[in-house]
Amino acid sequence: MNSKLKRICSNQQAVVVCALVVICIVFSLMTDKFLQPTTFTNIAKSAYYIAFMAIGVTFVIATGGIDLSIGTVAICSALIGGTLMEKGLPMVLVLLVILATGCAFGLLNGLMVSKLELPAFIATLGTMMMSRGLGSIVSKTKTISFPQGEQPGAWFRELFMITRADSFLPRNFPTGFVLLAITVFIMALLLGRTKIGRYILSIGSNKEATRLSGIPVAKYETIAYVLSGFFASLAGIAYVAVFSTAQPNTGNGFELDAIAGVVIGGTSLAGGVGSVFGTIVGVFIMTVLKIGFPYIGVQSHYQLFITGIILVFAVYMDILNRKRKG
Repeated sequence: MNSKLKRICSNQQAVVVCALVVICIVFSLMTDKFLQPTTFTNIAKSAYYIAFMAIGVTFVIATGGIDLSIGTVAICSALIGGTLMEKGLPMVLVLLVILATGCAFGLLNGLMVSKLELPAFIATLGTMMMSRGLGSIVSKTKTISFPQGEQPGAWFRELFMITRADSFLPRNFPTGFVLLAITVFIMALLLGRTKIGRYILSIGSNKEATRLSGIPVAKYETIAYVLSGFFASLAGIAYVAVFSTAQPNTGNGFELDAIAGVVIGGTSLAGGVGSVFGTIVGVFIMTVLKIGFPYIGVQSHYQLFITGIILVFAVYMDILNRKRKG
């Protein structure tokens, strides 16, 4: 491989940003429907819950681990909270229960991986099954509908999308972009500028050396999984805020979109390298493809094929980058 391509591959984040810009330009040139307000609303609706899951699992992947449970944990958390809502629990407490449920699953994953030393793939695969089953048990396999419009408790939806006609912002305005931007900024600082982030990246780079240096590896590995669980439950809130319902036996596959976004964004599956900003760009690449294809007459399932190609290329760039660094 020539040196020019190696230099390109060494800066994967710059590549994915350029790729997102190019994709948007191509869709804009191919159809005038793409640059419409409804397009960006649809992109927001499709990206919110995947983006929050991806932010959390970035920390796990940075340790060299994986979390396959985030999709089902997101829906399970929403189903548990929604069931309590139907029993009369105030919406504020419902949201807290949802977040606590995600953290509990994250803690379980972290303890199984760090204390019991189970392979992350197996531990989180088991949690994926447990959370999927628990959501069905608690909800008694029925769909849970969350408040809409002027119904009591519907206010939480305004955090992600303006739905009320009397708001000072236009209806369907994606307020969640503000929440997402703030979250990305905070979590990027956490990963890149704090002790927690440095230790998490150190675990991914060389777990044994990190342990020998006196760092409590189990503690920070567990923290990474708790963060993943917390953001999975936040994704569950975003999902029901946008789509209004949570259905049992769903959520499978969400984790694949989130993990793909993380890897495409430059976080290494081998651990030790992570970027929250890159993760968000990776998620939006997939979302723009999903929304843009139908506008040009291409069936949306082609997104899976192209995302697969992008994912393989992203992993290949990571391998080349690691070889270059020795």
